Amino acid sequence: MGKDPYESGLLKKSPYVSKETVFAKVVAILDFASEERGLKLISQPSRAVREGDVHELIITSDKSASPGGCVNEVSYIAFVKVQNSGVILKNDVVKHNGKRMGTLAGFDETHMPNHQNILLYSPDRISSRQLGIQLGDMISFGMENENK
Repeated sequence: MGKDPYESGLLKKSPYVSKETVFAKVVAILDFASEERGLKLISQPSRAVREGDVHELIITSDKSASPGGCVNEVSYIAFVKVQNSGVILKNDVVKHNGKRMGTLAGFDETHMPNHQNILLYSPDRISSRQLGIQLGDMISFGMENENK
């Protein structure tokens, strides 16, 4: 197996120029927060997701949250079902029914292969109730210039 281009430092900047927006539907709503979660974010800033996969959305207000880091203060938002296969990336703009929720900060694989934890950054660590999340709502993951 070859060396990981992110861990080896081969990639100095993101190689992504453009990508399709990934959409996901809320299938379960969560309402819980933790001050000492200990999420260990993987070093890779991107993940391929498949149509039909279910993943968990978590929000942090920790500005240092990034690939390879550890995050403690989190709010659990929802489980979402991917509607179209694609790639989701660090710094993707994540929107709920078209309104910005935050930016993608990284991924935690604690529960793999069952589901991936997708960590979002928002200056305010908001809850699913504050966001008004409802079953069936749409979440989108897109690059800043493509997720309008």
